[in-house]
Amino acid sequence: MKNKRYAIVLDTEKCLDCKACTVACKAENGVPLGRENYRNWVEEDELRGTYPNLGQSSTPGQCMHCGNAPCKRVCPTGATGASPEGIITVNDKKCIGCKYCMTACPYNARYYSEKLEAVDKCTFCQHRLAQGRLPACVETCPTKVRLFGDINDPESEVSKILAKRRSRVQKAEMGTKPYLFYLI
Repeated sequence: MKNKRYAIVLDTEKCLDCKACTVACKAENGVPLGRENYRNWVEEDELRGTYPNLGQSSTPGQCMHCGNAPCKRVCPTGATGASPEGIITVNDKKCIGCKYCMTACPYNARYYSEKLEAVDKCTFCQHRLAQGRLPACVETCPTKVRLFGDINDPESEVSKILAKRRSRVQKAEMGTKPYLFYLI
């Protein structure tokens, strides 16, 4: 069997904009409060329809854990790396806070942490994965918007949903080979 390659599939139609994922992430990872500090987020999309038949959807997002990560290429100290499972990481001890990686990320998925004095981002909760647990955002979501797993395992939930709904999958592709997939 191939090496593990972690991915998340997002079914945005299920998103209630409850922000349980963002709260769980902040609590689990010690992310400071405030809109400028985030590892994941939920954006409210524009209203659609006409009164009285209005609707609004929400789009969750986070680091795409790209296979061709521009943030990794521009880091002058090698602080940005990748785990064998494809998780893009930041070593806060090596990070000099130049923010080149923040500029290079086309998804705006990084922030500067005053607490760490380094750039921070989603890690798919690596510490939880090591314990056999799901990322906090995935575990917490009440409507199961986020599905997490090994995309190289044909029996994983993410592989099955991607195979079943291949025509309804969108990648936020910008030449980065992202491993966050949106069902449309």
